[in-house]
Amino acid sequence: MSAAMTFGSDNHAGMAPEVLTALAEANVGHASGYGDDRWTEQAENLLGNAFGDAAFALCLTGTGSNVVALSLALRGWESVLTAKGAHIDLDEAGAPEHIIGSKLETIATPDGRLTPELLDAALRAREQHHVVQRVVSITQSTECGTAYTPAAVQAIADWAHAHELLLHVDGARLCNAAATNRCGLGEVAPGADLISFGLTKNGAMGAEIVVAINPSLRAPIQNARKQATQLQSKMRFVAAQVTALLTDDRWLNHATHANAMALRLADGIGNAAGVSIIHPVEANAVFAVLPAARISALAEKHHFYIWDAPTNLARLMTAWDTSPAEVDQLVADIVAG
Repeated sequence: MSAAMTFGSDNHAGMAPEVLTALAEANVGHASGYGDDRWTEQAENLLGNAFGDAAFALCLTGTGSNVVALSLALRGWESVLTAKGAHIDLDEAGAPEHIIGSKLETIATPDGRLTPELLDAALRAREQHHVVQRVVSITQSTECGTAYTPAAVQAIADWAHAHELLLHVDGARLCNAAATNRCGLGEVAPGADLISFGLTKNGAMGAEIVVAINPSLRAPIQNARKQATQLQSKMRFVAAQVTALLTDDRWLNHATHANAMALRLADGIGNAAGVSIIHPVEANAVFAVLPAARISALAEKHHFYIWDAPTNLARLMTAWDTSPAEVDQLVADIVAG
């Protein structure tokens, strides 16, 4: 199987050329560790331009950044309301619950998106026998490939704050959501108290950032990062990636391209016999039911994941470097069946 012909994950893509160049430049000579370097200063200045007044902590992994962010807001007797199937629920091996000691309360959604109405149904009165609901965590864009509008995020933030809760946004694909909504990074999650902002899926080697917007949560951010084992001694190499992708809004070019490739794929297979696209394509993922008889042959040529085997539901992901020719080949192979 060609390494280029993969629709398994945007994590399968390599580094963007500007990231490779930035890492090579940062590799020259010595520099102080743990963020006391000019690359980290430059990265934090660019993050400030993007998100406004906030505290930032550069991290290594998406799970780590989620743990750091949530640890700023939670105590052991408090809980997080999140969508069933969210990354913190399904794909982090219980890290938030194990490391922070706080419970996750999951809510079923039709398309990965929470709403104030769904949250209303999950709200409980506070009393000593129950965990105290403290944080709402949403994913932007979601595990279903859908994206919240800024207005929808603001509505959830307003609901959370009215009920004395905080809003955390898992933004592993925040770039894709911003591209879809045609807005800036600081505008795609209005009202959020905490954001886990990811660049790894957007052309970085490994660069995730905790953004603490709520002033009351900023002071311990560096201690929380250290305790969660996310403090990189050679921080300049994380910071150089951030700078490379935020300079001249390169992140937007990559996210716009990945989203466009997903739409191209969806348009190409949407009317194919035996194919059903089950979620709106609003980022860089296409969730499609494929003909059962064609899956094995397709998997021999294209790498993708079957999301739900009983229904033959596949997740087809595009990335910053997915080419139109690769999309068109997958379309042709699906349609040919």
